[in-house]
Amino acid sequence: MKLGARILKTGIAIVLALLVSQLLGIPSPVFAGIAAVFAVQPTIYRSYLSIIEQIQGNLIGAGIAVIFVLLFGSNPLIVGLAAVIAIAIILKLKLQNTIGLALVTMIAIMEVTNQDFIQFAFIRFSTIMIGVFSSFLVNLVFLPPKYETKLYHKVSDSTEEILKWIRLSMRHATEFHLLKKDLERIKEKLIKVDQLYLLYKEERDYFKRNSIVKSRKLVIFRQMISSTNRSFEILKRLNRYENEIYQLPDELRGVIKNQLDCLLTYHEQLLLKFLGKMHPHAESEAQQDVCLHRKELMRIMLEEVNHHTKDENIHNFHLLHIFSAIFEYDEHLEHLEKLITSFQSYHKDDNEVMIGEEEE
Repeated sequence: MKLGARILKTGIAIVLALLVSQLLGIPSPVFAGIAAVFAVQPTIYRSYLSIIEQIQGNLIGAGIAVIFVLLFGSNPLIVGLAAVIAIAIILKLKLQNTIGLALVTMIAIMEVTNQDFIQFAFIRFSTIMIGVFSSFLVNLVFLPPKYETKLYHKVSDSTEEILKWIRLSMRHATEFHLLKKDLERIKEKLIKVDQLYLLYKEERDYFKRNSIVKSRKLVIFRQMISSTNRSFEILKRLNRYENEIYQLPDELRGVIKNQLDCLLTYHEQLLLKFLGKMHPHAESEAQQDVCLHRKELMRIMLEEVNHHTKDENIHNFHLLHIFSAIFEYDEHLEHLEKLITSFQSYHKDDNEVMIGEEEE
């Protein structure tokens, strides 16, 4: 079983919250441990936002608990009514992420009604906040996430799988139903890549120089993900129009195959170039010697379309979908190369890419 950084941070946060509560002699330290579970976040920036929201949400929960107990007591029906009102207010203030912990705070405070109720409510609220601050401290100090490394490897792995399927599809070396099944799984992987990109984007740098470099990397990663999505679109169209492609003349089918092989190689080289494993100013051999220019490819496509314009069988017009996807893929790769070259050319000492090995 794999234990991720967030699992370990949750355990550490619980231990810290319980220890601090015990050292301060606070009764029922278990509430601090519960709060620590709610407050753990995947990034430092999200943890910062979370602690601000949790303070507001818990103040609302504690305030409603005190008011209802003083006015109506702590009858179970009153607790339920207070919970409904608390949720409504929290949703109105768009603090929905704090609902769970705010209700825990409210119920914990409404548990007891005695002469020292106000003091008891303050202690319970403080106990909850100890758990929240413990999670923030753990997130700040322990096991800082390496989202840049994770993002690159996710993009690289997804791209490698898509390119493999495209090569197999163009050679009719796979079954239609097998690819159809894998398309859904690849789509889910690309959704996770987008989520990881957002986490990487949320990471904050404390030095201006690092912030500038991070902004440049964000642009490159966004284009890298976009290029991978374009390759996935080609794969879907190859799968959808498999029969139509198979019926094309051998020469035209060979042109499409060679152009795709060229662009796939180009894509692989760009991923290596980003890591500094190719010279920053080196143009892709694929682009120089093998790939057809878009104008030439357009000419070939139009000739084929015009040739079959009067045919009763209009399946050949599906060729337009294939070629449009190839054109778009080509443009995205070309733009990606420009971004990588620019990134590696200016302020070279600051623009070093440090991608570690993927964690097992």
